[in-house]
Amino acid sequence: MIDLDGTVYAGTQRYPAAKRFVERLQAARIPFKFVTNNTTKLPVDVVRNLADNHDIHVTVDNVYTAGLATADYLDGLAGETGKRTVYVVGEIGLRQALAAKGFTVDEERPQYVVVGLDSDVTYEKFAKAILAIKRGSTFIGTNSDSNIPKARGLMPGAGALVDLVRYATQTDPIFVGKPEPIILRNSLAQLGVSAEQALMVGDNYQTDILAGIHAGTDTLLVYTGVSTPEQVAQQAIQPTYTVASLDDWDLTRGPRV
Repeated sequence: MIDLDGTVYAGTQRYPAAKRFVERLQAARIPFKFVTNNTTKLPVDVVRNLADNHDIHVTVDNVYTAGLATADYLDGLAGETGKRTVYVVGEIGLRQALAAKGFTVDEERPQYVVVGLDSDVTYEKFAKAILAIKRGSTFIGTNSDSNIPKARGLMPGAGALVDLVRYATQTDPIFVGKPEPIILRNSLAQLGVSAEQALMVGDNYQTDILAGIHAGTDTLLVYTGVSTPEQVAQQAIQPTYTVASLDDWDLTRGPRV
């Protein structure tokens, strides 16, 4: 299971080692899935971006977003209650994932308020979300990422938006994406492997690595994005493995020494 932003690329910036890593996985017929907290894109858009901008060629079956995981999670909850109304602060990837599960928009009294990354967020969008939560809607955060690596640098992530709503409502959200294990457990089921057979690969200790730890998988931290060796050294639970580049990872033996 492989993170995208900061691990495979940073915005439009290519990571050649990541391309080689994916091609080695494909040549060895090792099943893999990109597990990303990005909810702004549909899987088909992720596949197109990887091909067009990074020369990495995969299928939609190789992609599982926090948007899809959120829709799957709410689908399970709604299956028990039958209530499928949402108010969404988010972009097309999240909105379409929820629509595909039969959820409809209610701006006044939805069963669920879902907050994800939204580059066009406004005060009014926040106001509607906050008022609905205060009326009793269940508060869902797609993920708790404070920042996401882009070509410009570390930009605000979905967690920054979620925290604004949390502060204004004094209500803690239910998080679905990394570092919560829900998204990885769903990915493991789709891959058809156990946690003991899997490796979570990412650049962010607070999301990717903690998600792997919470899900019971081995973890590989690559220092190409958010976390630094100095930051990771302070953590009580260390990643199973760390590398400076994905070129340093041997598929059969682990880190190259």
